[in-house]
Amino acid sequence: MKKIILLIILALALQGCTAKPETKKTAETVSTEEEQTEVQDINTLDNKGYGWGFKKEIGKKPDIPKETEELLEKYDAFYIDKSGEKVMYITFDEGYEAGYTAQILDTLKEKGVKAAFFITGDYFDREQELVKRMYDEGHIIGNHTEHHPNLHKLGDYKKMQEEFKSLDDKYFAEFGEHMEYMRAPEGEYSERVLAAAKDAGYKTAFWSFAYRDWLRDNVRGKEYAKESVIPYFHDGAVLLLHAVSKDNAEALSDIISEAEKQGFSFKNLDKLCFKENLEDKAGK
Repeated sequence: MKKIILLIILALALQGCTAKPETKKTAETVSTEEEQTEVQDINTLDNKGYGWGFKKEIGKKPDIPKETEELLEKYDAFYIDKSGEKVMYITFDEGYEAGYTAQILDTLKEKGVKAAFFITGDYFDREQELVKRMYDEGHIIGNHTEHHPNLHKLGDYKKMQEEFKSLDDKYFAEFGEHMEYMRAPEGEYSERVLAAAKDAGYKTAFWSFAYRDWLRDNVRGKEYAKESVIPYFHDGAVLLLHAVSKDNAEALSDIISEAEKQGFSFKNLDKLCFKENLEDKAGK
């Protein structure tokens, strides 16, 4: 009997020694779980779609509703430089090439102005020489997504992330750097889109000026482009132009010259004053 009891005790002791310890969370598993939670949280955010737009007034900044301003600030999105300085930013959207980007780059180089080019995955694949020239000449190259979809209609964060990541992976493989700015195709966004972009490491770039210049075959001449852009100059302006426009390509030099004549200077987006920059300035 004693022998049996001893065997039972021994078995229990051995079981205790060989039992699997409670699983300990590693940094990797914690990170994965946190990422999953973040994705779930983002996918619960409002996905009502909005088109970025406003009423243009000559010489004035666009009037944006307070709630929209607050939403942009929350997710590191911007449309204007709020520093109050007499400065402007030139940005181009590049969904496809119409033969004018080289001319635009020539003008920017001649004028000593840096711009931002928001490209798609297809543009990167087809126009690698132009993209390399943009990079080599110090321009910012932004993420306009791989396939140029309406992001809020994708709905799911992971689908949005794939659109950002697919293009960024190619860019990183070529230049060893990640893209820092994202522009939503068609200017369509939602709170979920802005949150997904921020979570992926991007600042979302809107604009404070644009005009109907994306129709490649609607050529009206450089004077038309100048008359469409110059009267709307304003402090901190982020200009959206499309590089498929022959009018823009031919008018760009005069537009820059006139802006400088009026006392504006041109900066690239990495110099734009975000809210945190303004707070730092105020504290000094």
